[in-house]
Amino acid sequence: MMEEEKEEEEEEAWLQLRPTEPLPAQCCGGGCKPCVFDTYYQELTWWEKARAKKDKSLLWRKKEEHRVSELSLETFQAFSISAVEPLTNDTCQIRFELPGNEQLGLSPGQHLILRGTVDGLEIQRAYTPISHRNSEGYFEVLIKYGELLMLAAGTGLAPMLPILKEITDNEEDETFVTLVGCFKTFKGIYLKPFLQDQARYWNVRTFFVLSQEASLDELPWSYQEKTHLGRLSQALVQELVSSCRRKPFALVCGPSEFVRDMALCLQATGLTKESYFLF
Repeated sequence: MMEEEKEEEEEEAWLQLRPTEPLPAQCCGGGCKPCVFDTYYQELTWWEKARAKKDKSLLWRKKEEHRVSELSLETFQAFSISAVEPLTNDTCQIRFELPGNEQLGLSPGQHLILRGTVDGLEIQRAYTPISHRNSEGYFEVLIKYGELLMLAAGTGLAPMLPILKEITDNEEDETFVTLVGCFKTFKGIYLKPFLQDQARYWNVRTFFVLSQEASLDELPWSYQEKTHLGRLSQALVQELVSSCRRKPFALVCGPSEFVRDMALCLQATGLTKESYFLF
């Protein structure tokens, strides 16, 4: 009897160590390598092998190979800059080094507070990393946006929102933002109250593209003027880029086919590969 109880306890202990499968909403659909599901299946394979050999140390060895950087909520931590890539006249992509092969390990939507000294003045701002959360040995951020054009499809809207909120929360940030959300139906638009609130800021415009709505007349009047039916076409992308006050830096996130199509559309408007970022 005691042997059976011991086996049951051992089985329960292994089940608690089993990696948790991500929710579908946790995948942005942008073709990230590795995807959150790639990481899950890799960890599941480790767990299955360790369980078959009844050797839990195999799990800890794997975790040591992919250590997560221990960031503090209370104190700043120094990181070295390993690369600075100018993207536009006022936008840079900056890579920070992490010790060894550590990962930043932030959850989607989390941001960093970066502090540094520029021309004798201490500057402190929040930034959302643009590198994949599982990137090893480094993380990257975009510094100083002049005008942003955000093109998002479905759950690809998720990484755009923290960046948008960082801009609107900072009264000194004069970045202009044009956010375009592509969805099948009006009902399927995520976070409508939040987006409506953000659109009230003087430097934010929001547009929607709905592929499966038959008529604008069925939409609330407040959405009719800023909604297009069909798909985000080359002509509409050109119109959006042309309506920006200055040459924009574009962010694109969504299913892999959407990201690929938008890259071609942006290139056709005259934007170079250095003027857009594909999540």
